[in-house]
Amino acid sequence: METTIPDTMQAVVCHGPMDYRLEEVPVPKPGPGEALVKVEAVGICASDLKAYHGAAKFWGDENRPAWAETEVIPGHEFTGTIVSLDDEAAKRWNVAVGDRVVSEQIVPCWECRYCQRGDYHMCAPHDLYGFKRRTPGAMASYMIFPAEALVYKISKDLPPAHAAFTEPLSCALHAVERANIRFDDVVVVAGCGPIGLGMIAGAVAKFPANVIALDMADSKLELAKLCGADLTINIGREDPVQIIKDLTDGYGADVYLEGTGHPSAVPQGLNLLRKLGTYVEYSVFKDNVTVDWSIISDDKELDVLGAHLGPHCWPAAIRMLESGKLPMDKICTHQLPLSKFQEGLDLVADGTKSVKVSLIPE
Repeated sequence: METTIPDTMQAVVCHGPMDYRLEEVPVPKPGPGEALVKVEAVGICASDLKAYHGAAKFWGDENRPAWAETEVIPGHEFTGTIVSLDDEAAKRWNVAVGDRVVSEQIVPCWECRYCQRGDYHMCAPHDLYGFKRRTPGAMASYMIFPAEALVYKISKDLPPAHAAFTEPLSCALHAVERANIRFDDVVVVAGCGPIGLGMIAGAVAKFPANVIALDMADSKLELAKLCGADLTINIGREDPVQIIKDLTDGYGADVYLEGTGHPSAVPQGLNLLRKLGTYVEYSVFKDNVTVDWSIISDDKELDVLGAHLGPHCWPAAIRMLESGKLPMDKICTHQLPLSKFQEGLDLVADGTKSVKVSLIPE
């Protein structure tokens, strides 16, 4: 049965920092090799919030604009149903009209040095859904998957907000992969937001000796336990460095995964790691971070690694979600209609009343 596609749709449109508006815009038309997708849910990410506020460091380049490009539709973590595509796209992605799908947040060029080497997540043009006009995002009723996109089917049995969590979960799993966790490692995860909870679940799947979660909110630490954390520490009341050193005969943790985005979490990690430990940074920071680099070099000879996006981890994230092992009803705390996008942004900015906030197009 053919789906009737309207001529116009509701969409959130960026007009600059602190100026996002709900507008009626034309429904996009797919070109050769592309797909038109009806959006079912789109999550609001910390990077969406930083772009909304115009954080200059979001792009990592002072010569770039400090916010998403104007007249772009935000939203890079989403799920939806295919309503139109040609044979070329159907064959490339092994999908059909009616399939529920997700797409990686980056649309690679497949021509630059990084793409040619398989490191497509570092693609030089770096077209992400929801930040550039070339790749409009999912805060809308419909969106286009370009021919270059990476697309995966996902179960229709999952609630839409849960399926849209594939994106942050894939990011968390990539950070875990970067850490090269071993069976006898003590792994510490800083921050029990969406990324941190995914890191905990991913680290637990590696079956190390201990996975320890840090946060200042008891409710989020309870979620960390449900995701598999062996030990939780409220850093507002307890000293994580001392507790972890006591647990490890004075040595310190083997691996530290940072997912808070707070500058204080960086020296915390450097101090609680053992010599020759591994530090993995995932967060997008609003402010500059200053640390004593001699801890990294002369004192401990640490491996300090960055992590960006979720390359090669999307199939694993989908399997984890479809397994039902994660407490997704407790992670996906808020689903709001698209028209209440500002309330959603404010909830994420507050940080104390939600875990994952999603928008549901009407």
